[in-house]
Amino acid sequence: MRLFHFSDDPDIAVFEPRPVLIPSVRPVGREWLNGPLVWAIDGDHDFMYLFPRDCPRILLWGAPDTPEAERRRWLGDWRAVAFVERHWLERLVAETIHSYEMASDGFEELKDAGMWVSSRRVVPVKRTAMSQLDQEFAPRKVDLRVVDNLRPLKDLWNTGLHVCGIRLRNARDWE
Repeated sequence: MRLFHFSDDPDIAVFEPRPVLIPSVRPVGREWLNGPLVWAIDGDHDFMYLFPRDCPRILLWGAPDTPEAERRRWLGDWRAVAFVERHWLERLVAETIHSYEMASDGFEELKDAGMWVSSRRVVPVKRTAMSQLDQEFAPRKVDLRVVDNLRPLKDLWNTGLHVCGIRLRNARDWE
């Protein structure tokens, strides 16, 4: 199991648990996820974070019960799709982010899109600088699709696909 944390900061020697900047509404009993934690993503889902920090994006992939017609329509031969707004493309190409690999010891799996958390400080085992992020998707069998606006994709949450939106508050016309 390989776990990662992505950041624009190239000098993180230790990850200290900290609360999320903007708390989310959590189900009863899961409020603790807004508290001080170190977050990581597994290698199968790392494509979700191959973006500049504030870049809004919609990511989707098939779930076990996704109808085959939806899978073909939205994914084709790709294992996942990442949608990004066109005006973010230049930053996606130009910015460098850093992939911090972490040992899985002390992490708890959330069973939600490859996310893991730890309540203890974590020392990364490796840091890799990543540039030209637009080139990172195809090798992972993820189709990067550039659209003018993410808002028309809101209905994806009504499909049988697994759909994830990140930083959508920064998308144009998102309500």
